[in-house]
Amino acid sequence: MRYYNVKLKKHSAILLVAAVALLLPWLNISCEKELSYLDDNTVRLEFDTDTLTFDTVFTTLGSTTKRVKVYNPYRQAVMIGSVTVGGGRASRFRLNVDGDTSLVARNVEIAAGDSIFIFVHANIDPQNSASPLEVRDSIVFGFKSGSRQHLQLRAWGRDAVYHQPDTAGRPYLLECTGWDHSRPHVIYGIACVDSLETLSLNPGDELHFAPNSYLIVLDGASLVAQGVAGNPVVFTSLRHDGWYDFLPGQWGYIQLMAGSHDNVVNHAIIENAAIGIVADTNVGANPTLRISNTVVRHCSEGGILGRGSWIDGNNLLVYTCGIATISMQMGGRYTFSQSTFANYWRYGSRSNPGVILNNWYISAYGDTVARNLVEATFTDCIIYGSYDKTELWLDNRGGGDFNYRFLHSVVKGGEWNVDPQFVNPDDEDFHLADDSPASGIGYQFND
Repeated sequence: MRYYNVKLKKHSAILLVAAVALLLPWLNISCEKELSYLDDNTVRLEFDTDTLTFDTVFTTLGSTTKRVKVYNPYRQAVMIGSVTVGGGRASRFRLNVDGDTSLVARNVEIAAGDSIFIFVHANIDPQNSASPLEVRDSIVFGFKSGSRQHLQLRAWGRDAVYHQPDTAGRPYLLECTGWDHSRPHVIYGIACVDSLETLSLNPGDELHFAPNSYLIVLDGASLVAQGVAGNPVVFTSLRHDGWYDFLPGQWGYIQLMAGSHDNVVNHAIIENAAIGIVADTNVGANPTLRISNTVVRHCSEGGILGRGSWIDGNNLLVYTCGIATISMQMGGRYTFSQSTFANYWRYGSRSNPGVILNNWYISAYGDTVARNLVEATFTDCIIYGSYDKTELWLDNRGGGDFNYRFLHSVVKGGEWNVDPQFVNPDDEDFHLADDSPASGIGYQFND
């Protein structure tokens, strides 16, 4: 019995060897098919864009990384002999080809019906020019057959004036005299307008803020931002590529410290901040801030925050804020006319109304301290939004004066509670429909 089993095993081994010998030609053919690639003059890759375009890139800072998807539309694998940028080492673009960051990525395979990602980074050389610079190049796909395919790259670059702290990151003073109005300014860290100084900004001036950056107007100092219709002064984030163009909370805020005076913001855009503008306690005979013909938008916390200050606002559009469009706290004096405060926050839920008035604060000892709300007058204004309750919070708990008036104004949850019929608030179009019951009030567009 033992001999019989051994004979069977020997016969099985012989049969197995014979079967493998018979299959070897077929296995070779199968391997050849698996390892063969399309590589001739007819191969054409497909891309998810015709031209990869970068929005404005500040010189020396580079840009965000963008990506392009490269498709193989064939039923057979494609071997790309080389992938590089047309400008070579002199190019202002750099590639990451499916993880390969070499100047030239070689033998890049895309399986049948599959795709790869190429990541592209742009960096623009300084040119000491006020005019935008256009930089072009292309991604070059080279096949072993000798054919080439190109994907166009395009970026706009701008020179800027840079303001930044010392290596310790301490707050620093801006040089306001001789301010360069021909180029945008980039703010890093905490930039301050010194006492007795005035930062004067002209139509078309732009201040771009890096993350965790602020503009602080100190006691005795002033900010005067005077734009014109169609050419506003802009306070915005550093990045504007893709979704960053609308992303709230990319920088800190503009703060008008207690004792700053005669601050003026006219025809301006303030966007993508944590808080657009903070106005602290008024100590003078004039308003802390006169703000008019201005849009404040995309703020992760609030649009305009007053803390015991005096604000005179006219023709304002404040929208898309995580907490409140305007919050007038610690009392003070406020007048707003012909303004729209529309909060349709879309980055999560809101737990409070879009407009807040109060007349108190909590001291360092935990006590509630009264601060008189001398005046809060809203004339021809619209206060509306997506909050499921009233968009107005009247928080009178300080025991001091609490004076407010709404004159010919739409207030969601208020006495005149009507839908103003914005054209498309979800798309941030706050024009009024032709048959709007709020016709003639709110922000007046300069279209």
